[in-house]
Amino acid sequence: MVQTSTVVTASVATVITGALAYAAYFDYKRRAEPEFRRNLRRNERQRLAPRRRTRRQSQLQRQKTREAVANAIEEGFPATPPRGKSNTLFEAALAFYKALKVYPSPGDLIGIYDQTVSKQVLDILAELIAADPTLKIGTNAEGESVPVMPLPSASTKSLRGDAELRSSSLATDLPRISKR
Repeated sequence: MVQTSTVVTASVATVITGALAYAAYFDYKRRAEPEFRRNLRRNERQRLAPRRRTRRQSQLQRQKTREAVANAIEEGFPATPPRGKSNTLFEAALAFYKALKVYPSPGDLIGIYDQTVSKQVLDILAELIAADPTLKIGTNAEGESVPVMPLPSASTKSLRGDAELRSSSLATDLPRISKR
């Protein structure tokens, strides 16, 4: 009976001999046939083409970024944020309101708005919130009640004076937004 080690040795020797024979054949074809060399070069170019394209695109992106930074530095930066027109402020407040409608815990988002958004936009946002009875400020994504931090009021005074909201309970349910 043939031993296992003999079979393994013969198999390994056969694989190594086959690999060496293929290497010798490949080297012969590469040296002797111009068409084979052309095919090798073409395959290499095709293999490297995506890498070159990606590298070129990243170089262009870096160049655009450098130009944008240079333009911004050249133009200078304003000392205060620009003041928009009233319709632009309304559009901004509407965008914040839409985000508030889909955010899982709107009370937390109002706290973020209070720290980052201008007073004019917050006033418009408070009016939008007051007009929507379906918006639940003190709930999270699961509908559980979440305590909202009471913040000093900036815009509820003007809303409470409104005749429509005075009779409504919405004026008391408004989020507390502080003055800036």
